[in-house]
Amino acid sequence: MLPAQRRQLILETIRDARGAGVVELAERFSVSEMTVRRDLGRLAEEGKLTRVHGGAVRDRDEPPFAKIATERSEEKERIGRAAAALVHDGQTIMVDIGTTTLELARQLRGRRLTVITSNLAVVDELLPESSIELVVLGGVVRRNYRSLVGMLAEDALGHLAADVAFLGASGIRSDLAVMDTTMVEVPIKRAMIAAAERTVLLADEAKFGMLGSVRICGPAEIGAVVTDAPAGHPGVVALEAAGVAVVHA
Repeated sequence: MLPAQRRQLILETIRDARGAGVVELAERFSVSEMTVRRDLGRLAEEGKLTRVHGGAVRDRDEPPFAKIATERSEEKERIGRAAAALVHDGQTIMVDIGTTTLELARQLRGRRLTVITSNLAVVDELLPESSIELVVLGGVVRRNYRSLVGMLAEDALGHLAADVAFLGASGIRSDLAVMDTTMVEVPIKRAMIAAAERTVLLADEAKFGMLGSVRICGPAEIGAVVTDAPAGHPGVVALEAAGVAVVHA
């Protein structure tokens, strides 16, 4: 059996059972536990499962990028336009994965910038723009969400610097922790925060109160939030009280 075939069968086993242990998988496929660990590591890098102690569990079922892009599209467009107004010509910016950050990219067409991104939809959007120097991170392609993840992308970010990082997220908790549901994306987001002088979070009103399984950062690491939430929204009030600038779209 080819390694790719074995990994696909391992993934199907984990999805059917919602999880499996290394020992169980090694016995099922007549390979060593080390081989199973390598396979699980590869599948985790591809964002297809989550490693846990002694095995792996399936990731939350994730809707395709194209479907998410159509949700709250008018709000995302306003947020993208407001975020683009924060960008100055000549700057170097980082653009995170996501559909709201894609709207930001659409508003940057024709600008003189350097854009560093792990978002393949942003690459497609800005590829025709000769005035934009486009830096694409390496890594493993997550086809369903059109992003690049893994140690190659993380390592690349360690060698780069930017004026502003524009991030997306799954939700903002009541304690203002910024959360994400996809574990494999979080190291990329954290690396962007570390590489940029300022971090701007793009979050529509629906993100307030939504939860994720992994914490990206706290309010101290966010310079501003661009949102369509009204001024009196409890989340907006809490952000401002924590010293985070709020830009209303």
